[in-house]
Amino acid sequence: MKKQLILTASLALLFSGTIKAQQDMAKPILKNHIKLNSDLMTPEALWAMGRISGYQAAPDGSKIVYQVGYYSVKNNKSHHVLYIMNADGSNQTLLTKSANNETDASWLDNNTIAFISEGEIWSMKADGTMRRQLSKTDGAVEGYKFSPDRKRVIIIKSMPFHEIIKENPKDLPKASGRLVTDLMYRHWDHYVESIQHPFVAEVTENGIQGGVDILDGEPYECPMEPFGGVEQLDWSVDSKCIAYTCRKKTGRAYSISTDSDIYLYDVENKTTKNLCKPADYKEPPYDATKTLRTQAVNRPENLKNNPGYDQEPKFSPDGKYVAWKSMARDGYEADRNRLCVYNLATGEKKYVTESFDSDVDDFCWSDTKDAMIYFIGVWHGTINMYAVNWKGELKQLTNDCADFGSLQMMNNGKQILAERHDYMASADLYVITPNFKKPEKTDVKQITEENKHIFDQLEKGKVEQRWVKTTDGNMLLYWVVLPPHFDETKKYPTLLFCEGGPQSPVSQFWSYRWNFMIMASHGYVVVAPNRHGLPGFGSEWCEEISGDWTGQCMDDYLAAIDDAANNLPYVDKDRLGAVGASFGGFSVYYLAGHHDKRFKCFIAHDGAFNLEGMYTETEENWFSNWEYDDAYWNKDQTANAKKTYENSPHKFIDKWDTPILCIHGEKDYRINATQGMSAFNAARMKGIEAQLLIFPDENHWVLKPQNGILWQRTFFNWLDRWLK
Repeated sequence: MKKQLILTASLALLFSGTIKAQQDMAKPILKNHIKLNSDLMTPEALWAMGRISGYQAAPDGSKIVYQVGYYSVKNNKSHHVLYIMNADGSNQTLLTKSANNETDASWLDNNTIAFISEGEIWSMKADGTMRRQLSKTDGAVEGYKFSPDRKRVIIIKSMPFHEIIKENPKDLPKASGRLVTDLMYRHWDHYVESIQHPFVAEVTENGIQGGVDILDGEPYECPMEPFGGVEQLDWSVDSKCIAYTCRKKTGRAYSISTDSDIYLYDVENKTTKNLCKPADYKEPPYDATKTLRTQAVNRPENLKNNPGYDQEPKFSPDGKYVAWKSMARDGYEADRNRLCVYNLATGEKKYVTESFDSDVDDFCWSDTKDAMIYFIGVWHGTINMYAVNWKGELKQLTNDCADFGSLQMMNNGKQILAERHDYMASADLYVITPNFKKPEKTDVKQITEENKHIFDQLEKGKVEQRWVKTTDGNMLLYWVVLPPHFDETKKYPTLLFCEGGPQSPVSQFWSYRWNFMIMASHGYVVVAPNRHGLPGFGSEWCEEISGDWTGQCMDDYLAAIDDAANNLPYVDKDRLGAVGASFGGFSVYYLAGHHDKRFKCFIAHDGAFNLEGMYTETEENWFSNWEYDDAYWNKDQTANAKKTYENSPHKFIDKWDTPILCIHGEKDYRINATQGMSAFNAARMKGIEAQLLIFPDENHWVLKPQNGILWQRTFFNWLDRWLK
């Protein structure tokens, strides 16, 4: 790299040496001893940043505890610590005194904090003293949530699961084979030989005792794979019931369906009620090789039974309602997330965000009597905060060029705790004081500056917004990110960024891999289009991509890069590259055969290359069914299915003529590594300059610090080779 980060005190000290040394050195290492020899972002600077997560306010709203992860490139691992501060951001204090990771902090009362360390629940006073181990599970705790009266706790633990992968004979303890009997034997990055269950345990003076499996005898997971956590369960206000998320399916039925429901578990009587479906509900028959879009389960008369994703329930403060995020249709993982409110007394379900034609990403109840719900959602490339009441009256409360995330009411009923980030700023915590009657009076206050000591040394680029008319006559928004020290008289190499998903927003995200600030700091202009198929521009715009992966969305990419190349004088049209991951990687592979020599190089990360192979290789088969319409072997394919398979990128290798870097993780079971290998092999067989960066130990993402540095260096070395 041209510019290197100098660390005068290594973050590695967090993971070595004595506890006393860590106590003495923790604050200087984390905050003060990082010095750059350049004002441009580098991979090393990016990985030196702290990453905030897991925050919660005390019951009286006076203090906030939060989690920060720090990464040691030398030791190739992370260390997670806990901080506490006053609600206004003052008096930030490091609570961690151990070499162990300490995570998942929550408040037991205004002066007592619970947290996880080495797979057990602990407690401590708010000043970090009087640490006490509460649970004794042999390190099995993976998540927890205390009841409001603090007399019980939900504990998330994994348990053996051999419904799909059979247990090997006891006399063959070293056998590595797996006998698979059905689908969903792999999920995301692991073989499914265990599943999580929630246990309800009693809290006594002697700690946490026993535990009742609320899914006892059921072969289903809760929380749901692959990313679910304790946010998928919630306690009722009176501590008598638990609402939880579960998709009660296994094998092939699981692999083609997104039908999860919200269940209400009575802790005393140990009974369970489905809040989404009637007790006598019977699932309609289906064809597993075709999209569920047109099958019986998604007919209008069946949509009242909530056949899509329903998850993340939250009880209202008065205990009368439970709300959750709800998708209408089965088999469609990117359906619009609506906010469903369920009346516990009457069983009535009401969808209160119908006037917001985009996703509800997260929400929290107001503590006031007006039953107000606050939520965040994407619109026109930003994720802002909104409020809706029981009548469905909706107002936008913030209008920031940023993304807000993970809302939590601060229990005083007047303020909300959230994170905020944008293309030029990593996540920090903010306190929002909403004003429904006068949204312009909503107050947003930043209370942490976790990476200020790094950002103060860095020059930031500028972010601009442009609109261009697409080939279908609609207007498309794309972001333009300019390099630091931008000189409008110069011409810059420019990258077209292709988003994944395919229905993930190009909002103001902050990524530790696909980071626009670091791309701009390397001297590149970034063009990031909100093409068809992305949320935030209405359901029709978002859904147009399903069954049309190579039509309008690809025209949108070319419209954006052509507009930039022809109308922005600083964009060098002779030095254009295209980069992307997942569906973005697919887009790169497709554009490689259809770009008419616009681009000088390509980078595809974990992209789909051969859609016939992808159909049977991926683990979540509902995705391919919905997006492609049909299995590739069906003779009665729809027109969309035929178009999809006929336009698979691997069928246009004869038109490839441009250098390409293929990146893939071998533990990526969503888009298997054979896709990236096949693309690389094809390019080299054709004599095209190509490289393959393969990670045997990474999944759809790149999570290990040294792999992350290698990814960034390889990424920019390739771009610099062809565009500079």
